[in-house]
Amino acid sequence: MAFPCIDQNELRTARLIKDRARRGAPPEDLPNLPTPPPSTDPEGPEPAYANVVSGYQLYDHNEPFPLDYGGHLPSFSLAYETWGTLNADRSNVVLLHTGLSASSHAHSTPSNPAEGWWEKFIGPGKSVDTDKYFVICTNVLGGCYGSTGPSSLDPSDGEPYATRFPILSIFDMVRAQFHLLSALGVDKLYASVGSSMGGMQSIAAAYLEPDRVRKVVSISGTARSSPSSIAMRHAQRSVLMADPNWKRGFYYDDLPPHTGMKLARQIATITYRSGPEWEQRFSLRRRNTSLTALSSPPVLCPDFLIETYLDHQGEQFCLKYDANSLIYISKAMDLFDMSRENLDELQARREARDAGAQVADALCAVPPSKADLAAAATSSPPSSTKKGKGKAPFISSLPSSHAYLPSLRAGLEQHAHPTLIMGVQSDTLFPVEQQRELAECLKANGNDKVVYYELSQPWGHDTFLLDVNNVGGALKGFLESRD
Repeated sequence: MAFPCIDQNELRTARLIKDRARRGAPPEDLPNLPTPPPSTDPEGPEPAYANVVSGYQLYDHNEPFPLDYGGHLPSFSLAYETWGTLNADRSNVVLLHTGLSASSHAHSTPSNPAEGWWEKFIGPGKSVDTDKYFVICTNVLGGCYGSTGPSSLDPSDGEPYATRFPILSIFDMVRAQFHLLSALGVDKLYASVGSSMGGMQSIAAAYLEPDRVRKVVSISGTARSSPSSIAMRHAQRSVLMADPNWKRGFYYDDLPPHTGMKLARQIATITYRSGPEWEQRFSLRRRNTSLTALSSPPVLCPDFLIETYLDHQGEQFCLKYDANSLIYISKAMDLFDMSRENLDELQARREARDAGAQVADALCAVPPSKADLAAAATSSPPSSTKKGKGKAPFISSLPSSHAYLPSLRAGLEQHAHPTLIMGVQSDTLFPVEQQRELAECLKANGNDKVVYYELSQPWGHDTFLLDVNNVGGALKGFLESRD
């Protein structure tokens, strides 16, 4: 039996070795790939992704930048792009926050005419109207599309940081963005807009700088990572770190862990779309290469159309993004939690850091014993009475989530901004219950400027990239409404 899927990995390895020998690529360069396929096709819509290597501007922060979980960066750079015109009093700025692997290239520019990841949402008269707003989008701290991340050179020795790069938080990423805004002379945002991980950032921005944000938009985001989403991101990191080419993160002078990246992307894609969409789109059809009336015999490599789809998604992505950036940024997503206890712990960490406390070495945990696992299995969930402000009606369909809602509500008590929250019923990565909870907590705290929409499209988490009419229409109406 032939195994073309294994041959594909081996051919990719051979091509990378040949390209490296021919080009003599420096360690910090990511390989360029051919232009990705168009964002729509007869079988179903697909978002636009690109390996962005040019067309952005750079903000250089040349002072030490302390981080929430210890350590600091001696300096950092943020890649950013802009659209529209900044008005005289600099009050029309919309900061657009990205998902995990997105670049600053949300829309095409004269410097980079390639289609952006939110191309149809940004522009004159569109959802984010560039006739009215000055739009800024950055590649987040920790990324690999121009911003400082694990693939960047450590100024102390001129070598890539690799896994010497410090652990990041979502708050660290947002603080870096506010340094950029200050450098641009922007005192207050008209709106902080984000989807997916960007939805986390938009909530974090309002928490960190409440007086510098006017409106908040969180689309398919959350105020608290869930165990299920952490589990899926852990699985992605696990296959990546198991790739022999990963070498504990020090692979920049050799081949990247492309096989692990391909598998990680396949896992991620399962969480980005939905079963109902795939039933409509692929059903149980298999790839047919037979010239006879009978279908091709089953094979162990991708055979069902859904398998070929996942294989294609992994193949398209595996050389476009830095593996260590995926590991670090996905971990920052795991750590995001706006509950009161977590915010208090982070503040205590910052105070200890600023007081000169030494940071302990980060070590991967020792696997729990059987006794620990047994104790965890029989323990009761935490009490829901801690730090609550009295009873409040919650409509979440997940009763087990109620244990943390009082603390989450307490963590969000200062969030009084006009806020648009959107969720998608078919989203399995950030289930719609999480957007409901966010809206509920804000309303329970007395915020009467919360707008909540729940969409029924079949595209799962990727709906925010694809549904221009509903996502875009709601966003446009909210941005253009009076507070």
